[in-house]
Amino acid sequence: MHCPYCQHEKSRVVDTTKDAPGGIRRRRECLNCGERFSTLERAILATPLVVKQDGTREEFNREKLLHGIRLACTKRPVSGADIERLIGEIESTLQRMGKSEVSSRVVGDMVIQALRELDHIAYIRYASVYLQFEDLQSIRSEIDRLLSEE
Repeated sequence: MHCPYCQHEKSRVVDTTKDAPGGIRRRRECLNCGERFSTLERAILATPLVVKQDGTREEFNREKLLHGIRLACTKRPVSGADIERLIGEIESTLQRMGKSEVSSRVVGDMVIQALRELDHIAYIRYASVYLQFEDLQSIRSEIDRLLSEE
């Protein structure tokens, strides 16, 4: 692990937190300059390729999913830890499926379901793009359905 301050290659682990969201958090100290910094380690497990609607395939991109969910949750009382947990659950579900490819629709449906439980406004924001609502009546129908479930 290179030191972010002096780029020295060697550091020692000062503290380890295994319950950190998204992986194992390690507090490190550079053996050259003595500065301390944190790293986040998580296992790289095989995730399936995502098959888009046009038939193209791409690697599952955690950052792309994170960006979309953060946009939906903008100015909502949803913590970063909740978003990280949600993405981690989706990623691990995809890994447990054991498939080499999965439709983008499956991933989108997982996000929709999770956001519906997490925050209704974030759900409507994400759904308006994902479900391609055509007009205000479609959005209103979905909001009415949500209100009737409460």
